[in-house]
Amino acid sequence: MDFPRPYLKVYQDGGVEWDIKIEPRSLHSLLFDSAKKYPEKTALIFYGHKITFAQLAGAVKRTASVLHELGLRKGDRVAVMLPNCPDFVIAYYAILSLGGIVVNTNPMYVEREIEHQVNDSGSKMIITLYDLYFRVKNVRNNTPLEKVMLTGFTGKPGDMPDDTLWFPDFYAQDRPPVPEAEIDPLEDLAVLQYTGGTTGVSKGAMLTHYNLYANSQQTDHFFIGEEKKQLTLAVLPFFHVYGMTSCMNLAMAAGTTLILVPRFVPEEIAKIISEYKPTFFPGVPTMFIALLNCPEFKDYSNVMVYNSGGAPMPVDVILKYDKLLEGTGSDIGEGYGLSESSPTTHCNPLFGVKKPGSIGIPFPATDAAVVDPGTGKFLPPGQVGELVIRGPQVMKGYWNMPEQTAQTLKDGWLYTGDMARMDEDGYFYIVDRKKDMIIASGYNIYPREIEEVLFEHPKVQEAVVAGVPHAYRGETVKAYIVLKQGETATEEEIIAYCKEKLAPYKVPKLIEFRNELPKSAVGKLLRRKLVEEEKQKLQASGK
Repeated sequence: MDFPRPYLKVYQDGGVEWDIKIEPRSLHSLLFDSAKKYPEKTALIFYGHKITFAQLAGAVKRTASVLHELGLRKGDRVAVMLPNCPDFVIAYYAILSLGGIVVNTNPMYVEREIEHQVNDSGSKMIITLYDLYFRVKNVRNNTPLEKVMLTGFTGKPGDMPDDTLWFPDFYAQDRPPVPEAEIDPLEDLAVLQYTGGTTGVSKGAMLTHYNLYANSQQTDHFFIGEEKKQLTLAVLPFFHVYGMTSCMNLAMAAGTTLILVPRFVPEEIAKIISEYKPTFFPGVPTMFIALLNCPEFKDYSNVMVYNSGGAPMPVDVILKYDKLLEGTGSDIGEGYGLSESSPTTHCNPLFGVKKPGSIGIPFPATDAAVVDPGTGKFLPPGQVGELVIRGPQVMKGYWNMPEQTAQTLKDGWLYTGDMARMDEDGYFYIVDRKKDMIIASGYNIYPREIEEVLFEHPKVQEAVVAGVPHAYRGETVKAYIVLKQGETATEEEIIAYCKEKLAPYKVPKLIEFRNELPKSAVGKLLRRKLVEEEKQKLQASGK
């Protein structure tokens, strides 16, 4: 069936090839190829300490030797629960070289979340910070974990737990290499990237070696000009699919130096930009908003390309950056992606017109269209429907979830659940997002998970969680609660309870107690009605 592809003309006019051929290769070959091409070039900078590509590749090979000795074999899952640091990069590529599957795990997860993800993935090993060990220890007996490896930023502690290993010891001394696993890039999984979805059930997107390798090549090709990819500011967390691909894997593909930053502090980022002059800075809107409000952020033109993703960027913020960067040769663009697509599928082109408010055009070798949610028929430009995508970066499916896979992957297309329109030039605009999902500071938050925690509270009778507009975070989490008859509770009490059971970014920031909640005729709680009420309040207040 034909569908409109006006975006091909943008490529043609810009002199950039859309129909690129991407050979199936293993993901870890990115690092080893760059180590051969640029052995003495700096691969990583971490608090002033520099590691060359040759040193990084050597550390990866020595680590793989130890992991193999510990029993890691092809297809085994390993949870990596680390912030951005050299050990994340070393662990990631070492696991892949043995045919293992990386399970990206957020270091902010609390025990309940860690236990679910380890059990669902069947992870046999976990690598995390020494300071986070207590969370793993408390759930370890309820999981299939056989090995726990710890690391830290200040050296090996004197009181290492008996049932753990010190990860930096793995690459501290020479070891005999082990053969790389035989990889079928099109079929073999590289990463389980956990995501929610319209149901709110946590699902592991199965990303193959080819999916992730292809997305790194697409990104490298799209951002034309080697000078733009010399030095990447990597503050986006690598456990997040956006940071994993647009920072780490892209840098390995392009032979780029990564400045590793474990957490976002505006003043620290402003200092790094002034000192190092990074050429490429992928981030989420809240980072760019915070920098605009940071007095130390003065050398903004030191960055050649700011790339925003993870959540919609307010148009006025893009326009403010455009004004700041006017005449400097620097630029800011917005893109779009999903965990299910490794993640990037769209971006505003540096080689074409940039349209603020748009997610841009599909990536090289990527098709996108808008379909009627009722009939599945392709819609012409200007009409709103569900955004569908196909390309080499689209996942293999959801881990152990064939029904959900069949609902999301149909006839080679990924059904995103996002409502969008395409204009006459082939630029796409997101009109509404996945039903019920909240995006706060670039994190995907699924209300059902928070509601389940709230329902466990002994005083709560009913609860609905929704995302409400927020000037800084984009959205913030609000909980609407009906207490059981005769019970009383405070906002602080509910928030404190949630903090014990949820990662910080999922904890509701606002609590509203109500006598009743809006319901449909069949008794279904109407979350969207509450969201609309919040929007009407904002309009009435003039904010």
